[in-house]
Amino acid sequence: MTTNRGLSAIRRPADLRGLGPEELASLAAEIRGFLIKAVSRTGGHLGPNLGVVELSIALHRVFESPQDTLIWDTGHQAYVHKLLTGRQEGWDRLKKTGGLSGYPSRAESEHDHVESSHASSSLSWADGIARAHALTGVDRHVVAVIGDGALTGGMAWEALNNIAAGADRNVVIVVNDNGRSYSPTIGGLADRLASLRLQPGYERVLEAGKRTVRGTPVVGPALYAGLHAFKAGVKDALSPQELFSDLGLKYFGPVDGHDIGQLESALRRAKRFGGPVIVHTVTRKGNGYPPAENDEAEQMHSPAAFDPETGLPTGTPVTGWTDVFAEEMVALGTRRTDVVAITAAMLGPTGLAPFAAAHPDRIVDVGIAEQHALTTAAGLARAGRHPVVALYSTFLNRGFDQLLMDVGLHRERVTLVLDRSGVTGSDGPSHNGMWDLSLLGIVPGMRVAVPRDETTLREEFREAVAVTDGPTALRYPKGSVIGSVPALRRLDGGAGVDVLHEPSDGRSQVLLVCVGPFAKSGVAVARRLADQGVDVTVVDPRWVLPVPRELYTLAADHQLVVTVSDCGTHGGFGSALSDALRAAEVDVRQRDLALPQEYLEHGSRDDVLATCGLTEQDMARRITEWAAAAVPSTPEGAVPGRERTR
Repeated sequence: MTTNRGLSAIRRPADLRGLGPEELASLAAEIRGFLIKAVSRTGGHLGPNLGVVELSIALHRVFESPQDTLIWDTGHQAYVHKLLTGRQEGWDRLKKTGGLSGYPSRAESEHDHVESSHASSSLSWADGIARAHALTGVDRHVVAVIGDGALTGGMAWEALNNIAAGADRNVVIVVNDNGRSYSPTIGGLADRLASLRLQPGYERVLEAGKRTVRGTPVVGPALYAGLHAFKAGVKDALSPQELFSDLGLKYFGPVDGHDIGQLESALRRAKRFGGPVIVHTVTRKGNGYPPAENDEAEQMHSPAAFDPETGLPTGTPVTGWTDVFAEEMVALGTRRTDVVAITAAMLGPTGLAPFAAAHPDRIVDVGIAEQHALTTAAGLARAGRHPVVALYSTFLNRGFDQLLMDVGLHRERVTLVLDRSGVTGSDGPSHNGMWDLSLLGIVPGMRVAVPRDETTLREEFREAVAVTDGPTALRYPKGSVIGSVPALRRLDGGAGVDVLHEPSDGRSQVLLVCVGPFAKSGVAVARRLADQGVDVTVVDPRWVLPVPRELYTLAADHQLVVTVSDCGTHGGFGSALSDALRAAEVDVRQRDLALPQEYLEHGSRDDVLATCGLTEQDMARRITEWAAAAVPSTPEGAVPGRERTR
């Protein structure tokens, strides 16, 4: 008779190895319950992790972490891995300040080798680590778990090409094929995927699935249907032997990803093989939780806090920046038949799902392939269309060469819409969109708008898509859209700088240039400083790149210029304004309030901004200090001058 050992008894992977089949099944069920309860309170990546419970258990029973290297691609699939490696506390603060990261974290555990949170990189990491092992005589395995769309990225296939050449390197590639990998399936590859359903191996998985899951209440039918759906991961296995064997990779699969016994058998064979090998597992995203299984759109990929009984969100619905863009995009598509929308596997999160429903012939989802997205956009523009490319700001980094050399060099009329710019907060350093202005500023001819509220988002988006002689970009943050921040007046000429606050006599010591969502705080700070005798004019440049010429005249009329923006200090808006004023020979002191050039840890947006000194109180204090230092103190008879410092 065995003693039941639950999750609380698992403090390290070795604790899994003495468990019998019934105990393992019980543990898997307990882990699912734990994740549903924990994520329902904090929000997080629920669906992907419910799909890898058995796979995570099997991996840690077969391989010896941390001596064997486990890499998760993308890292949002690593919650179960965290639970099995001694991290069962702190889930009440998942993705919050001081709590667990939503991704692998080297600071948390020696079992986390790579902080993988951008997709498609795991195989390159595995290739590099395995090469180092070979050079130093280390006889360990490197295991890369890739799935949830990551195989749509070209970098993964570049790595496969190299991994296959290392016939003696112990690289195990586990393809977590959760039926969501290629959605929608694209191109000629899709035409051949159906052949896999006819293969004996596939049929064996389905037959095993019938026996294993049909007897399971609620979960069974959905899982069986999921196996039939089988959309496309490395079902790119075409015929697996055709693709992977031709590359020189041994292929095992497909394997039922919710059968621990089958998984362990395949993984042990892969471990013994002695060279690069593919283990193809078929899993169900959201497995074991009916609200996730029945969510056809996303399978509760990354919900906010929700009721664990129903799966319904518990928060009050708010209108987000993304929602406003989504409305404008649908309206634009109705007015203009030349507009085409492009996304990189983020149709819903970037707000393009309504456009896809309204204009299905003008939506392009390229998969996790930002490089391809941008050059496809350039091609569409060259042929007379106006593409709108909607990306998370952090993922623009992945396609920078194509932006610079294909879109920029050819001055194509492409509009970028960069969601989650600035501080996103909870997803940590890899997802903060603080680099975009630095990158965009490198591209000659690039024009960038940063709206401050719902009204200016609509206005500036319409202005962006009206440009025909070069690329434009619109950037806005994550979360609820800011209420109206009205302008007192708009300066004539150029981009149309908005004056948001100024002293009644029109004379002020400080020019406060607030970028985007900081406009509201800037006005509040100016009013606070007025009570302290510091007169401030607050402006919103609207279009930040190139720097509006109206700012030159405004800056020359003040003793101090202060910029506030949610980008990095290097190459951000402050740097751009400084360079522009220097070129225009405007000699004025300038100070910049921006994000430090650091990788910012996860936490709420408000917490991160407070850490960076970007609260209204911090802004008021620092402007007061700088304004006092900017007052000329000139000996009698001397000529006052302005020193410009950063």
